[in-house]
Amino acid sequence: MSQPWEADPTAVLTRRLGKSPTELGTTGGRDGCPDIWELDNGDIAVIGRDLTAAYPAGLPSDLVIGPGERLVVIPRVTLLAAKAALPDA
Repeated sequence: MSQPWEADPTAVLTRRLGKSPTELGTTGGRDGCPDIWELDNGDIAVIGRDLTAAYPAGLPSDLVIGPGERLVVIPRVTLLAAKAALPDA
């Protein structure tokens, strides 16, 4: 059995996937989230609004937010802007 995935806290942000929040108009005129970045180990960092506390009653039965995990919401436009930078496989 393989080891479960673990986030590597030493991984470095290497490139933005898609457009900046300023370009997309999702910052309300200031710098900040939401954003999507690729890390040097290939993992993806998502910066968005933490809505973990808002969703526990409505989670599907096979969706579990584990200890140390958060449910983060980003605008659809942010993910669509990143689509071109994501590999097909």
